[in-house]
Amino acid sequence: MKHTGTRLMLLAFILLCSTLAGAKTKLERVEPAFWWVGMKDSHLQLLVHGENISELRPAIDYPGVTLDRIVQVKSPNYLFLYLTLDQDVKPGTFDIKFTHKNKTVLTYAYQLFEREEGSAMREGYNTSDVMYLITPDRFANGDTGNDNMPGMKEQANRQDSHGRHGGDLAGIINNLDYIEDMGYTALWLNPVMENNMTRTSYHGYAITDFYKIDARYGTNDDYARLAKEAKKKGIKLIIDMILNHCGSEHWWINDLPTEDWLNYQDGWQPTTHLRESIQDPYASDYDKKRHADGWFVESMPDLNQRNPLLADYLIYNSIWWVEYAHLGGIRMDTYPYPDKHFMAEWTRRVMTEYPNFNIVGEEWSVNPTIVAYWQKGKQNPDGYTSWMPGVFDFPLQKALVDALNENDKEWGHGLIKLYSTLANDFVYANPTQLVIFPDNHDMSRFYTQINEDFDMYKMGMAYLAVTRGIPQIYYGTEVLMTNPNSDSHGEIRSDFPGGWEGDAVNAFTGEGLTAKQKEAQAFMKQLLNWRKNATVVHHGQLKHFAPAFTSGIYTLFRYDESSIVMLIMNKNTEEKAVDLQNYKAEILGNATQGTNVLTGEKISLDGNTVQVGGRSFLLVEIKK
Repeated sequence: MKHTGTRLMLLAFILLCSTLAGAKTKLERVEPAFWWVGMKDSHLQLLVHGENISELRPAIDYPGVTLDRIVQVKSPNYLFLYLTLDQDVKPGTFDIKFTHKNKTVLTYAYQLFEREEGSAMREGYNTSDVMYLITPDRFANGDTGNDNMPGMKEQANRQDSHGRHGGDLAGIINNLDYIEDMGYTALWLNPVMENNMTRTSYHGYAITDFYKIDARYGTNDDYARLAKEAKKKGIKLIIDMILNHCGSEHWWINDLPTEDWLNYQDGWQPTTHLRESIQDPYASDYDKKRHADGWFVESMPDLNQRNPLLADYLIYNSIWWVEYAHLGGIRMDTYPYPDKHFMAEWTRRVMTEYPNFNIVGEEWSVNPTIVAYWQKGKQNPDGYTSWMPGVFDFPLQKALVDALNENDKEWGHGLIKLYSTLANDFVYANPTQLVIFPDNHDMSRFYTQINEDFDMYKMGMAYLAVTRGIPQIYYGTEVLMTNPNSDSHGEIRSDFPGGWEGDAVNAFTGEGLTAKQKEAQAFMKQLLNWRKNATVVHHGQLKHFAPAFTSGIYTLFRYDESSIVMLIMNKNTEEKAVDLQNYKAEILGNATQGTNVLTGEKISLDGNTVQVGGRSFLLVEIKK
C-alpha cells in the first residue's frame, strides 16, 4: 500500500482532532503522521501533542510493532513514543489507543506504507548534474488562489521587496519544460516548509512547522508531485533544510516540551558567527558556546540538538521528507552552527538509510581549511569525523570573481587566483563533491559582482561548466539578472521576469529580453546541455597550467581514456596565439584536431599554437 497524499493527510487530521464527549484531552498532532515499512532503521520516534496528553497511557497492538518507551516531559501537553518496527512488519493501519483509568479516550489510526520500489537505493545528485537554485516566492506564480491563505499572517504584497510575491510550487511545475530545456538536472528550492511569521517570511528560513509545506506555496502533495514531474524530465529535487533554528512563531514556541529545547531559552543571545572557533585549537569555551548556541537572529530561536528528544525529532523529520517527497538531495543550511556532533550523527543516519544519496552543507568561509573540516573522509586534528558528502565551495566562488575582475598585470592578481585556489584541493577529502557556484540567494548577483562585464560572464560560466565539482546556478543568472541599487536580499531575490501574468518581460518565452539577455540565455542553454552529456567533465581527471606572470592566460584540462576537454581563458584585450607544446607533452599527445564546443568548428592542433580571441575563451573537445 502506497500513501495517497492529501486524502490520507485529511484522514489523519480528522482522527487527530477527534475526542470523546467530555474528555479533557484533545489530540493535536502526531509527528510524523505516518511511516513506512522496510526502513533500515527499525526504530521510530513519535511526537504526540495535545492538551494534557501526558495524563493518558498509549498502547499499540499490531504484529511487528513494539512500543518500547514512553517519555514524559516538563510540559504535560507532550508525549514522546519510541517504537520498534520489525523488518517483516506488514504495511497497514494500527490504532494507538490512549487510555485513562483503563478507558480508551482517544484513538489515532497510524499508517505504515509500503516504500516505493528502489527507494533505499535512490541516486542523489552527482557530478553529472547542474543545480538550478530557485527562491520559490520569486520565480513564478502558477496559482494566484493561494497568494493569501486563511490563517497565514503575512499577506501578499508584490510591491514590497521583502514581502510575499506569490511564487509557488505550481509556478515551478508549470515551467519544468523551461528548466529541462536550459540543461539543468537538479532543482534546489529555498525552504518551502511553513513560515507562518508576521513579516518577511518569503525566504523560508524561519520554519513554523517542520512537517508542512507553506500553504502559500501549495500542499505537501504538490511538493511530492513536483518531485515526480521533475523526475520524468531527468531532474532531481533537492530540499533545503534547517536544523539550527526555527521561526519565533513556530507552533511549539509558547509551549516548549522541555527546559532545554532551545539554547538560551530564557532570552535570545546572538551568535558571534565565529565559525573558526570550532577548529581553533586555542578557542575559549565561551567563544565556542556563543557561536554554536547563539541565535542567528532574534526571529530564529536556536535549537538545542544536544537534547536527545529534539535530536531524534529532527533526524526522523529529515528521513520522512526524503521518503515522502521522492527527494534527490538535501542542502543543509548553516551547517557549522548546530551542535557539530549532532550534525555528524544526523548525516550518518540519513546516508545510512540512503547510501547513494547526496547532501551538501553550507559553510560560508573562503578559507579552504575551514570548509574541508566538514567533509566526509577528512582526517581532522581534533579527531572529528564527519559524514557530510559535500560542501559549498565558497573559496572558489570568491576566487572566480576576483580572477575575472582583477588586473592580471599585477602580481598575484587575476586568473592566478583560480589556479591557486584549485591548488588547495589537497585539503579536501573529495574535491569532486564540492558544489561550485557563481552566486546564490545570499549574495549579490554574479553579473553585478563582475560589474556587468558580459565577456567575463561567459568566461566564468565556461569555467564552472568544466572545472571539478557540481555546478549550481541561481535562477535568472541565465538572463543576466542584477541588483544594481543595493545588496539587499529583497533586491537580490527579485522576481523572475515572466513569472507573473502581465509581466512586460518574459524570460520563459524571450519576449521583451534585450539582445544581450537573449545571447546569455542561449549561451547558457548550449553550454549546460553540452555538459549534460560530457562524461569526461563528470568523471575525468583534471590538470591545469598556471598562468605565467602578466600573461592573462589560464588553461585547464579534463581528460579520461576516451576524450579530452581543453579550456583556455584569455583575459587580454587582444587575440593571443597560445603555445601548445607543454599541453602536447602532458595531455594532448598526438591529437591533431578538436571541436569547438560552442561553434562546432574544427580546431587544428597540428601546429605549435592555437588562437584564442581577446577577452574570451576557447573550449575544445578532443576525441582520442
